[in-house]
Amino acid sequence: MTLSKLVSGAALASLIAVAAHAHSGATGIVKERMDGMGVMKDSMKVLAPMMQGKTAYDAAAVRREAKKIGAHAGDVLTTLFPEGSNGHPSEAKAEIWADWEGFVDLAERLQTYSDGLATAAENGLMMPEAQGTGMMSNSAMMGSSHMGSGSMMGSGAMMDGSPSAEALSQMPADGVFMMLSQTCSACHTRFREE
Repeated sequence: MTLSKLVSGAALASLIAVAAHAHSGATGIVKERMDGMGVMKDSMKVLAPMMQGKTAYDAAAVRREAKKIGAHAGDVLTTLFPEGSNGHPSEAKAEIWADWEGFVDLAERLQTYSDGLATAAENGLMMPEAQGTGMMSNSAMMGSSHMGSGSMMGSGAMMDGSPSAEALSQMPADGVFMMLSQTCSACHTRFREE
């Protein structure tokens, strides 16, 4: 099993568990943010099988679902977490407000990667011939011909540890999706009660 399949599967399972368990009894801002998380979860359920080669790749669907995620990321997401809104049934940890800068960073990365996925949708998967088999090359991200001058790391495409919008637009969609999935997982690990 490839790393990207593990990450995508873990992120999807995490999103599903959150939505299924947490919505009971939620009202106000907590319900609003849970509903937004539900939209993102539904989009991940559409995207993950495509990125794993389990269903046919559809660039229009990738673009549509990435835009749905983006509509609930960044500032839209952070405004749904006013200080003190972590009482039951919320699963938000107090660490959100103790490390607000870290939370904002992850929300912004989610925005960047969802926007990047929408622009990379036409690029398809790393190994289009592997569609349907679930096989992807881990080396494809580092030396993909989509990147023009070799690797993401070598052409100044990285800014503050994250790829630039231009670099994301040149990557295979499943590479961008993997970064988006890792961002979801990182946020849930740090800031969501189990």
